This record gives sequence, C-alpha cells and structure tokens, in this order.
Amino acid sequence: MLHERGFDVTQATLSRDLKELRVGKVPHAEGESYYAAAVDPEDLAPALERLLPHLLTSAEGVGNLVVVKTLTGGAQAAAEAIDLESWPEILGTVAGDDTILIILRDEGHRSSIISRINDLADF
Repeated sequence: MLHERGFDVTQATLSRDLKELRVGKVPHAEGESYYAAAVDPEDLAPALERLLPHLLTSAEGVGNLVVVKTLTGGAQAAAEAIDLESWPEILGTVAGDDTILIILRDEGHRSSIISRINDLADF
C-alpha cells in the first residue's frame, strides 16, 4: 500500500520506523492483532496476568531452558510481557510466532518459573 501511494520503503526501514514511533502489534483476545501507538512503552505489552490466560497452551523445560507455547501470533506479546516483569531468575527470552524460549540464570529456577507461568494462566 505504501508503494501504491508513492512511498519507496523497505520492510526493515518500516519496522525500524514503527519501533521508533513506539507503534506495535497488540493481540486481541480472539487471536487477531492490530497496530497501536503507545503513550508509555509498557502500553505495547499488556500485563502478563491479562495475556497468559488467553494465550498460553503449555510450558515445560529442561536444564536452564523453558519453552512456552502460545496460540498462533501470541508469543511476541507474551515474551515482552515476561521481559517487563523483570524476574531476576530470567536471563532473557526469544519469541517466535507461537513459541517462547526462556533462558534461566540457573536450572534450579525452572520449576518455579513454570509454576508461576501456569498460575498466571490459571492452568
């Protein structure tokens, strides 16, 4: 659509510009998503306790890794919400379309993180 309107822009440039403008994809409970501008960066990531009951399908792990499965399209929003929680046990997250990889600082935290995620999702 941008090309049709005379804007010559690559996907990488568009993605970077949207990020700078603090515009992000926000999921609907029905699984669809839409773009929204944020007044506060945290507005782009709804609270974890509001997201997980609608998106989580499973959480399991091995060693210092936890794999969280979500409905299609829900992983990035859920991963950002996990990141915003700043749980000290978590080193970082990597999100795909329906899968989140959580890297823990120590494998001893795996059970408590999985339990916390399941509790927030009302599993």
